[in-house]
Amino acid sequence: MQASRLKTAMALAAAAALAVGASGCAKSDRDDEGGSGAKSGGTFVFAGAGDPKNFDPIFNDDGESFRPIRQMYDTLVQNKPGTAELQGALAESWEHDPDGKVWTFKLRKGVKFHDGTDFNAAAVCFNFDRWFNMKGAAAQSQMIYYSDTFGGFAKNEAEGVGQPVYNKCEAKDDGTAVVTMNQYKGAFPGAFALTALSIASPEALKKYDADTVKQNGDSFEYSAFANEHPVGTGPFKFAGWDKTKGEITLERNADYWGEKAKVDKLVIKIIKDENTRKQELRAGTVQGIDFPAPADRKALSGEGYQVLDRPAFNILYLGINQKNPKLKDLRVRQAIAYALNRQQLVQTKGPGGTKVADEFMPDTVLGYAPDVQKYDYNPEKAKQLLKEAGAEKLTLNFYYPTDVSRPYMPNPQEIFTVLANDLKAVGITVNGVARPWNGGYKDDVQQFGKHDLHLLGWTGDYNDPGNFVGTFFGRGKVEFGDQSMTEMFEAITKADATVDEAGKKAAWEQVNRDIATKWLPAVPVWHAPPAIVVTKDVKGLVASPLTDERFNTVSVG
Repeated sequence: MQASRLKTAMALAAAAALAVGASGCAKSDRDDEGGSGAKSGGTFVFAGAGDPKNFDPIFNDDGESFRPIRQMYDTLVQNKPGTAELQGALAESWEHDPDGKVWTFKLRKGVKFHDGTDFNAAAVCFNFDRWFNMKGAAAQSQMIYYSDTFGGFAKNEAEGVGQPVYNKCEAKDDGTAVVTMNQYKGAFPGAFALTALSIASPEALKKYDADTVKQNGDSFEYSAFANEHPVGTGPFKFAGWDKTKGEITLERNADYWGEKAKVDKLVIKIIKDENTRKQELRAGTVQGIDFPAPADRKALSGEGYQVLDRPAFNILYLGINQKNPKLKDLRVRQAIAYALNRQQLVQTKGPGGTKVADEFMPDTVLGYAPDVQKYDYNPEKAKQLLKEAGAEKLTLNFYYPTDVSRPYMPNPQEIFTVLANDLKAVGITVNGVARPWNGGYKDDVQQFGKHDLHLLGWTGDYNDPGNFVGTFFGRGKVEFGDQSMTEMFEAITKADATVDEAGKKAAWEQVNRDIATKWLPAVPVWHAPPAIVVTKDVKGLVASPLTDERFNTVSVG
């Protein structure tokens, strides 16, 4: 059965199909094979806000990498367009045993990978076993989604990974894959829709040495599969990544099992500067941009562009690294929380509809506790706590990313500036450290822990508390320097393993209360509704609350 526990529980349906009006762009003469009967073809050019890390799904955890990956690969389960509801993808149906440990997938027949090899149960199990048996600390450290979902590996080599949730995968026949877990986990079945868990061609993975990940100082090198030969089953095939021009080119997969792409070519053009993206949209050199500045939404709409708002299913937080001995003192972390004028930040820098966050997940997710301790703006309280902790002359390195806009963080530098000024106002000396998003920032924060404070966030992948709170705080992470907070890890593990619905709700509510009062590894900042903008001649784009847009439905002209 498709677990009924996973509910949207929010107005995600408001982001349902957003197809829109037309005027002149070049078309080919072929009929669309997706079933609409409309003529289509041509090229859709979308402006990416930053460089992808690579195109091997398992080694990625950010939206700029996932944008092209989603077009080239499929998952066993996927989100129904415009919602967080689940529907079949490579698996037509699925069911689990009463304990939630054994998952049986009935697979779609006749599906081919882009290299012509067959998709079947053996391919599914090859991927699951590949992830579980991954070797090397460098490779394991880059499998963030896998570690958050499945815990550990056959042999743990990276720092901070836990005990394995995955046990085995069996191909009962070509059309039936059975995945067995060591324990129930609330992430499933939603986690089977994670882009990081996309199914890749076993032959291509082997041919292009996909498991080789090398760490050189503070940087990582990936395989030919990841950079030059990604092979999935999706509606678009990889055609090249011109790093000099900053362009990723994908071509229509004429043999796609689902709704075939309406355009012949998809180009993701990397434009890191927000104003430049807007200028190229107006010049017509790109037909879509993501995460427009809040002030630009009204202007672009007035000029005839389609500004499509997504519901705010995300969180921006200020992370605190307890590797700094001063920050291990809860009073100092609380002082930082009281020092931040988050309401003013929402009003001056947030998109319309942005709300101050009191917890690390939206209030529409099971386990949200309305009675958590709140940290309203109180600079005098912040100064008092710093004095009590003997931290009146505190100096902190505050990291923030450049060359990127995120759904929860449209302008990182502006947000940093406001929050840094708040901290300075209570006597904290702030050293700002700007680093490129996929050129040092994420590794500095998530792998090397060089920071004291940092800005990061999350757009939910599925509607479950484990995807938010569990992802952030369910295990020790370099990002927070919190390896000793075993009480927090154990409470989250217990909540995530609770099968009973009422018990699960109560357990997660208590986790959220304790995060606010006892642990506070970070400060929640806001929930912000991100927008996506396309020209008036673009049809068929379905905006997703999960930023899970698939471009096979898009036509131009």
